[in-house]
Amino acid sequence: MSSTSHDAGVRAPVAHEITVDGVRQVYHVAGTGPVCVAHSGGPGIEWAYLRTPSLEEHFTMVYVEPVGTGASGRLDDSGDYRLDTYVRFLDAVVDHLGVPRVYFLGHSHGGFVVQRYALDHPDRVAGLALYDTSPVTGAEFWAEAMAGLTAYPLRHPDRPEAAAVPAAFQQAVTATDDEALSAGLRAALPVYFADFWARQAEFAPFQAAVRAWSAPAGAQDPTPFDVRNDLGEITVPAVVIVGAHDFICGPRWAEQLREGIKDARLVLLERSGHFGHIEQPAEFTAAVAELLQR
Repeated sequence: MSSTSHDAGVRAPVAHEITVDGVRQVYHVAGTGPVCVAHSGGPGIEWAYLRTPSLEEHFTMVYVEPVGTGASGRLDDSGDYRLDTYVRFLDAVVDHLGVPRVYFLGHSHGGFVVQRYALDHPDRVAGLALYDTSPVTGAEFWAEAMAGLTAYPLRHPDRPEAAAVPAAFQQAVTATDDEALSAGLRAALPVYFADFWARQAEFAPFQAAVRAWSAPAGAQDPTPFDVRNDLGEITVPAVVIVGAHDFICGPRWAEQLREGIKDARLVLLERSGHFGHIEQPAEFTAAVAELLQR
């Protein structure tokens, strides 16, 4: 998932750097067309997994390295990685780009950031691609995700490796250092795909390249995310993209986004889990690019 792992003939993204409140903020630019700013998930997962060269044929893609990850700086010990912090750093990137209105692609936790940004800065948003995300977290959200995680080994009794996935996921969510988080995510990654084992050879490089950075204990946002009552304020065109087999941000949550946003279209990727841009790239790209026609 480095910037060199891309289709032949596709130019590598160009890295840029700004400073926000004394902290380095890095982003990468590739492609041509209207600007679309992409915010990766986690929080803390390296931006490069979200790189989609086929989108770069339609948009000038701006891939943000979220604060605290990769080449971007970390907050000092008193800083916290609350949603508002990610929104503030994202706004600095948008401001630096100098484009009046831009499109946004937010994946998973990045979708939380983009929703919050759209509500706080509606005048800067041309359209939204909300990808495998939700307008709410909290107890019910996590209970449903954990039920899907627990059931995963039962769905793949012929794969001994599947039995280790729930423990790997727990390692990732409780990790206090970058290496433990990255290793846990790599081992848990199969649960995020519709059928990892059937396409293991294809997905193995993606899995091996996963890197993540952990926030200090207590620094992540303890507040459940919930913007359901505010979604009606979003008036720009939106596409809600969800994998039918996504165990953590599945169709139930995507439907709430579609219902809440006035001009939202729902695209269900029937053969995808949480990584439709890898599992069904042509359908994913078409869904995002359709924003340009609206």
